[in-house]
Amino acid sequence: MDRKRCCVKLSVQPSRGLVDEKFIVLVQKVPPGLQLTVHALHQCEDGHHWEAFAHYTANAAGTVNVAEDPSEGGTYSGVEQMGLLWSLRPVPGSQPGLRLRRRNVQTPMEVTISVYHGHQTGGFVGHIPLASVLVERWYMAPGVRRTSFKERGLNAALFLPPGPGPFPGILDLWGGGGNIVEYRAALLASRGFASLALDYLTLKTLQKTGKMESLEYFEAAYKVLQQHPEISSSRIAVLGLSLGTSVTLKLDAYSKIVKPRCAVCISGSHVQPVDGSVADIFAYCDKNASNIRFSEENQMISRDLLLPVPTDPALKVDVGQLQCPLLLVVGEDDQNWPAYESAMDIKQMMEQAGNNHLLTILSYPNTGHLIEPPYTPHTRASLFTSFPTREKSMVLWGGETVSHSRAQEDSWRKVLAFFRENLHGGRSPVAPLSSHL
Repeated sequence: MDRKRCCVKLSVQPSRGLVDEKFIVLVQKVPPGLQLTVHALHQCEDGHHWEAFAHYTANAAGTVNVAEDPSEGGTYSGVEQMGLLWSLRPVPGSQPGLRLRRRNVQTPMEVTISVYHGHQTGGFVGHIPLASVLVERWYMAPGVRRTSFKERGLNAALFLPPGPGPFPGILDLWGGGGNIVEYRAALLASRGFASLALDYLTLKTLQKTGKMESLEYFEAAYKVLQQHPEISSSRIAVLGLSLGTSVTLKLDAYSKIVKPRCAVCISGSHVQPVDGSVADIFAYCDKNASNIRFSEENQMISRDLLLPVPTDPALKVDVGQLQCPLLLVVGEDDQNWPAYESAMDIKQMMEQAGNNHLLTILSYPNTGHLIEPPYTPHTRASLFTSFPTREKSMVLWGGETVSHSRAQEDSWRKVLAFFRENLHGGRSPVAPLSSHL
């Protein structure tokens, strides 16, 4: 096709938006029946390139609407409005074990959307696109405020929504990788929830005291939310993922200080030495190290470390003591934690205790461990630095890309609805889900 005779129009609306918002990719002014490839390219903060692409055929009007038209091949197929994001993968030749995560949430994730002539499958760098558009994807909405928090011995980042407040608060606890992970807290603040992203596996504390953080550390973080002038002290939740689930359930069941309005636990378990600390969870797993398996690709499968679910009450949180609504988000193909088996045992324990009316379980088939905000690329396996040894291993997280991506989108909206119901009394938060930058 003569590019001079084809003034292709490519648009992405909105071109600036939050990462959990959909966009519409529209190609116009091409010959009817023309075969095209729509391509997405992102360079992450560590310099690696990620790409996704899909094959389309222009309709009789000479247009392709990615939100409505089926992809005929590429990194996804069928009608997938956001497939150009959730099917992103490292470009050929990249080092193995990469995972796409945003560190600096105060700048956008930039994605170049391009359209190419023909059904291309690779070598995009050597081809000249017919048109390109730069798209910005943000975790922080305009007006969201970020503050580093180093007081009271804590290492955290606080995100406050726009406006005067008071806002409901969320204590955001990630898993066993350590360091502060900010992007979920930033996105929650963009949706109207003041969020404190807490690092509880920091090496500095371990090196200084020789031990990991105690329950009092998490209680101090909870008090930060309670005592903040722009946060409603009676409307606070705890959100945990992976190891963060272990901490969340223990706080909710046993702490005399942490009394959340509700709790959300993603991809985790209640199995742990009840009288122990975070360090004792690692020690318990180490005792069962012989249960670790490896896939055919030599990827570590650690879900059996906590299986079978023990019957000894000293080895699992007494969820029968929970007094607040609990939402469990579970991937049925989680290869890292026995999240599904744990959820079923939690359900049984709460039924026996008579508080199962507080429990909601979202269980997703063919979904792995890393259940992230919508349109985050699915990572089935990646290189992971375990704590506290800092050893790197190729870890199998599990999941099938399409099902996992569906689960991320569905669960995020239900998590937000759960927080709205329990922290806002059903009223909408400051930032509706459809808001654009």
